[in-house]
Amino acid sequence: MTDPVDTLVSQIDPRLPAPSIVRRDVVLVSGPWLAGVSSVVAALGDRLPECTVVEADALAAGDAPTAVVFVVSATAPLTESDCALLDSVAADTDAVIGVVSKIDVHRTWREVLDADRALLAQRAPRYRDVPWVGAAAAPDLGTPVVEELVDCLRHALAEDTLDRRNRLRAWENRLLTLRSRLDRDVAGAGREARLATLREQRTAVLQQFRLDKSQRSIALRSQIQQARLQLSYFARNRCASVRAELQEDIAGLSRRSVDGFSDEVRRRATEVADDVAVGVSRQLADIGEELDLAVEPVDSRPVVEVGAAPLRPHGPENRLMLLLGAGFGLGVALTLSRMLADLAPQWSVGGAIGGAVLGVVLTLWVVGVRSLLQDRAVLDRWVVEVTGRVRTAMEEWVGRSVLAAEASLGRSAAERDAADSARTAESVARIDREIREHAVAGARAAAARDRHVPVIESALVAVREELDALNRCKGANYELLNRSCE
Repeated sequence: MTDPVDTLVSQIDPRLPAPSIVRRDVVLVSGPWLAGVSSVVAALGDRLPECTVVEADALAAGDAPTAVVFVVSATAPLTESDCALLDSVAADTDAVIGVVSKIDVHRTWREVLDADRALLAQRAPRYRDVPWVGAAAAPDLGTPVVEELVDCLRHALAEDTLDRRNRLRAWENRLLTLRSRLDRDVAGAGREARLATLREQRTAVLQQFRLDKSQRSIALRSQIQQARLQLSYFARNRCASVRAELQEDIAGLSRRSVDGFSDEVRRRATEVADDVAVGVSRQLADIGEELDLAVEPVDSRPVVEVGAAPLRPHGPENRLMLLLGAGFGLGVALTLSRMLADLAPQWSVGGAIGGAVLGVVLTLWVVGVRSLLQDRAVLDRWVVEVTGRVRTAMEEWVGRSVLAAEASLGRSAAERDAADSARTAESVARIDREIREHAVAGARAAAARDRHVPVIESALVAVREELDALNRCKGANYELLNRSCE
């Protein structure tokens, strides 16, 4: 058989879900901690054996009692947490009785009772007609004082409209819950906070990508510039050191080693080229490893061509030096022969021959020394010229190698930036999708609220009008009961 209350609501909208509760034929006694709930349960169990009196933990989730006895202490008026507890236990039950306990030890319990009644009346219209009584279920002295509570509870349970009012109250709670749920769906549980977080994440991802790209670009340019300077400086220094070494070798060069000096210069130039090539390859590879970029290895070597030394025959110079040497030798020979003729006449012939031989030797020595010194001067100028060409070739090769490495590193950096850009775009797209999903969910929730709230409000108006009509019927009796309780 369909409940008349359900029929009333279904006439407004049959799609409204009915309250999913199980009505239990019990009296629930509840209240804040240390209010004396257990004592009231025991006293009511003794005085009303025909009723089942339980505490909140005896009801399962989804169970609703027939009546609620809410017990508070006479120590102080209700607090916000006490009112919230009453809202929770009496959400689906219309029959509510307020009890101020421990009136045997608190003389001001009537003032507390009046204050509690006023607080609840301000909290919700449904609490304006709640009867309030004083009780002492477990007094320190004397017998329990629960007669007024028992009479009030029996009167409430005897109301012929109790079941209908409880069902209406359950429907009211159900409709209010539906409306609150729709409002929460529109507001979204933390939706605005989540949207703010998503926007911050989106901005942070883009800023981090731009910052990383800029930093990597600056680091690449800085490393390339440093490498260009350092490698050019290394090539110049290497050429300068080889020139100084070769010039030292020229200073001690003998006549026999003049012809092979060109081969030595070629060997040293090749060593310089190899050293520069190794240094360039190593430093460019280190740059790629430090920047985590792929760099193409240097597959070439600097080419240095060293020709033969420009040593020329010394014909005219040798003849001139031979003439000068002969004059010098003749002078030495004449001087020696005269000295021997004056000192030892018997050796005059031998002295003349010895002087002639010594003159010839001195002449040859002077010619040889002069030729060697001239060759050394030529080789020194040639070494300076060769090392200059080597330095120029090294610097050009270093520049080309660094330029090629810069292009290779730039390609690798561009590929890495493209990969990072794709990942950043994917992250931004994911964040944008979630932002759009929240926006769509909010719009859908708002549309659903706009569609269902008018129906829910109409049902609430009908349920409350029915409740008001039933409460007006019992209002006179409750007024008399409240006056007797006072």
